[in-house]
Amino acid sequence: MNKIGIIGGSGLYEIEGFEAREWIPVDTPFGSPSDEFLTGHLKDRDVVFLPRHGRGHRIMPSELNHRANIWAMKQLGVSWIISASAVGSLQPQYSPCDIVLVDQFVDNTKQSSTHTFFGGGIVGHVTFAEPVCEALRAILLSATSEAGVKAHDRGTYVNMEGPAFSTRAESLRNQKLGFGVIGMTNMGEARCAREAEISYATLALVTDYDCWKVEEEPVSVETVIACLQKNASSAKAIIRRAIPKIPTDPAWPSHRVLDNAIMTEKSAWPSDTIEKLEPIIGRLL
Repeated sequence: MNKIGIIGGSGLYEIEGFEAREWIPVDTPFGSPSDEFLTGHLKDRDVVFLPRHGRGHRIMPSELNHRANIWAMKQLGVSWIISASAVGSLQPQYSPCDIVLVDQFVDNTKQSSTHTFFGGGIVGHVTFAEPVCEALRAILLSATSEAGVKAHDRGTYVNMEGPAFSTRAESLRNQKLGFGVIGMTNMGEARCAREAEISYATLALVTDYDCWKVEEEPVSVETVIACLQKNASSAKAIIRRAIPKIPTDPAWPSHRVLDNAIMTEKSAWPSDTIEKLEPIIGRLL
């Protein structure tokens, strides 16, 4: 138990020192996760890695099953998740191949109903004013400095749905509103992780300027892939340095958010929903 989860691109699991590796399938009541989970040891800690889009990048952002991914992480004993995600920059100071340690999210998807474990007779409302675990974010920021990687402290991540990139009007709107970066994946992960009492923080890997910066070429798959290769190397260096700094005891506020979050009287919880959510609410039973 008390393992560290990593969600990111397939190349991230080729981290130097990641040993005793084994791919493990996990069945969930919410359907199939993105892929099997790669378990192993890194820096004397138990680590669980999930390729977000599946090996071979087979799953679109709007097809990601965040509930299944996070439920499985919780079932496997994960208490912390480091997310590494490609993003477009919305501000001139965030250059391609930089990293942003985001602290806020804006949800521009149409999928909020699939970004929660609650329902089916159990009503819960977690606090989400600060959607990123600040303690874990601070550890990642410190690790970026040690790795010699250019990183920016704080920024807002706009979660669009995709799969097409932004129109120029959308990009200019987001830029003028002062948002930091734009991506297609992290909002559902962050919400589900919070409900699962998993500490969650994001390494936002800048690959492009979206399309608000008219003097630059609009974002394309070609530009994203070229920068991702460099960013993957930086992300692995950061993760190697961050893991030893993460405590072994999950005692941060993010690990107890359900204490005052469920409104439904326990006596009214349906037995089938309890069974479905046992990894999520088991501490309260």
